[in-house]
Parts: sequence; C-alpha cells; structure tokens
Amino acid sequence: MIGLFGSGLSLTAGSISPDSSDIPTVLTVEAALTPAPGEELRVTPLVGVDDIVSQGQPLLSLRNAPDIQLVAPMAARVASIEMEPGRRLIRLVLFGEETGQRFAYDTGSVGQDAAKLRSLIKAAGLWRRIRSRPFGRMPGPDEIPSAIIVMATDSRPGAPSPFLALKGREDALARGLEALGRLTGERLFFCEAGNARIDADLPQGVRRVRVGTLHPLGLAGLQVHRLAPASIEDRVWDIHAEDVADIGELLETGMAPETRLVSVTGPALTRQRLVRCQPGADMRGLCLGFVRPGPHHIMAGSHIDGHSGHWLGPRDRQVTVLGDSAGHRRNHWFSAALTKAARPLPIIPTTALEQALGGDIPAVALIRALSSGDQENAARLGALSLLEEDLALVDYVTAAEPSLSAQLRGLLNRIEKEEVAA
Repeated sequence: MIGLFGSGLSLTAGSISPDSSDIPTVLTVEAALTPAPGEELRVTPLVGVDDIVSQGQPLLSLRNAPDIQLVAPMAARVASIEMEPGRRLIRLVLFGEETGQRFAYDTGSVGQDAAKLRSLIKAAGLWRRIRSRPFGRMPGPDEIPSAIIVMATDSRPGAPSPFLALKGREDALARGLEALGRLTGERLFFCEAGNARIDADLPQGVRRVRVGTLHPLGLAGLQVHRLAPASIEDRVWDIHAEDVADIGELLETGMAPETRLVSVTGPALTRQRLVRCQPGADMRGLCLGFVRPGPHHIMAGSHIDGHSGHWLGPRDRQVTVLGDSAGHRRNHWFSAALTKAARPLPIIPTTALEQALGGDIPAVALIRALSSGDQENAARLGALSLLEEDLALVDYVTAAEPSLSAQLRGLLNRIEKEEVAA
C-alpha cells in the first residue's frame, strides 16, 4: 500500500450526492462515434448507411492499424457516416433499434497469451479507452508501456464516483487488472481515494495507491508524475478503473459492456443525477426534462475542464449544463487593459497556484518553461506526464491568457513532431 496525498483545492460546486439507491439506465435514442478533441481518426467503414448493427459490433477500423476497431455502443441502425478528405472521421451516427442483439467475441483461445489479449482488446473497441503519455494519444498498436496507472478515483467537481461504478463488479475488475498485468509486468498501480477503498482482491503484483480527495489529486497526470513519470523512451498508460472492469467482463462473457456510469450536473438543471448510459450517448438526451427554462449550453466534462459538444467521447463520464451567463467574469478595466497589452497577463505566485498542481510540481517554474517554450526544462519539471486536463485547474485559478493548457499542448505537439522527424 502506497499513500500519496499532497495538497489541492476543495471544489464542491456541482457535486453529486453519494446516494446510489436509484441509478437509472438511460439509453439515448441516438449515439455517435466521434474523435476526441484534438484526435484524428483515419478510418475504413466496415458497415454502410441503413445497416442494422448489434451492440459491440465493429463499425470502423483504423486505416494505419486495421486490427484496432471502433464498435457500436448499442443495437442500432447506421444513420450517417461523415468523413473529411483522407477518410478522417467526423462522426458516425446511430439511431437505436430495439433488437436486443449483442456481438460476441471469441475469448476461449486468449488464455495467458498477451498477444491474443491485445488483439481482443483492439477488436472489441476497448483499446481506445487507454491513453498513452506523453502526448495523450491512443497507444500505438505495438506499444509496450513501462507502467499502467489505473484510476479508481476522480477529484473533478461533479465527477461520478468510481467506487459506485465498480460496486458489484469487483470480480470483473480483478480479472481486468490481471489481464493488464500481462501487458506491463509488475508496474501496475491501482489508485483509489483515501476515503473510498474498493473492496476487491487485487491480483498479485498490483500496487494499491491511496490518494487524497482534493482536486487535482484524483487526476491521472498527477499520479503518473508521482509514480512512474512518462518520457519519450518510457510510455505510461492510464485507464479508468471502470474500463478495466469492462475488459474483465469482456474476457468473461465475450461481449463489450453496454453502459458506463455518467454524472449529469450543472446550475442549469432542475436536478442533478447519476445515470448509466451507452458510450457516445447524445448529451441532449441525457438532459431532456431536467433543464431549467432559458438559454443554456452543454459540456462534456466538468465546468473546469469540459468542452462543448453533442456526444459523449470515449473517456467522457460527465455532462455539465451551464446557463448562458455561467463562467463569464466581470471585465474590470484594469484586466481589460492588460488583456489588450502587448504582453500576456501576469501570473502572481500564490498558495492556490501551487495547490492547483498538487504540491509536487513547482508551478511557477513550469509556467515559466511553458510560456517561454523551454522544452528541456518543461520536460524536466514533469510536462511529459501531463495533459491539458491536468492544467485546467491552474487555468481556472489564474485565468491565464493564453491558457496554460493550450501552451502545454503546443509544447507536446512540437516535441511529438520532432520525435517523428527523428
């Protein structure tokens, strides 16, 4: 058992009540497969418009890695397939059909064979649930991680509790962890909140890590930085514990699970709730009947790190509904003058700024390296372990312009481009 608590900020706005006595299953009429923000998917369609498909059936394969497939989140009719030149996916939209059909995969021959396990995860659409650091992309088809961080905690305000998502699925979780252990050896970390221990017998070799409940301690980037820092040579994967249980269920039943736990929160709702819905669900459908009168906009993610959208992405577990004026701060004359100045807004070192990075990363030094484009110092300070979501709280605290998360993405893209060129 490892205990890593550190410091953070208490953000309770929009939090969900832990009462899980009645979590409804809500399958929206429409769902879609879409790229995540910043993701490019060059695909080959395996089905056509108006085809009837089963839940879990492969619909698209990647052009550069045909064994990696995207599957149907529900039994449905293919409503449309939209692509840009170069077969870049815009969206594949599905309209629900109550056939009850589920696609089954052959799991009998997997056994202890790591190569066959990889092939199964890729074919069943679960490879895309894994995120590789640095850069935050889907892992390459042959990538071998130096470590895997499994997140059974999430400190974002309003995030659904992984403890609730895993309730009753402890055996599937243990089976999924054992499977992941075949891909990385002994460097497998299971991170859970210090106040919500998951009652599961973890396989031998899995290191249980208790982390603090303050934000951002429940983000994967902070734990990657602490436990197994990522580098160009040492790729580190992170994955949500519910997705690990999905891998375990796939190995047991041969079928991809139908739903995930999602929170629907925000000040523009009459009631905040937890639901079980399909991946790629229509976020408008999840909010139907619960939105207050008046203008509003819907985001995937929390009010701190979310992005506007229509469909839940492959790793999205939050829907936040904001009023039209939410998030707009008063524009003081001094702030306006600084914004229009030739130089960016200054950032003042504060305790909150240090806490917004968990207390382990020198916030001011990292900000200075990002602002100046100093790749070497940014990497030394831990930037290769981080993604935009890990700096969203810093942006929230500082109101930095341009945002530090955008500066981090620019730096990562430059390093990635240089790595490909080399």
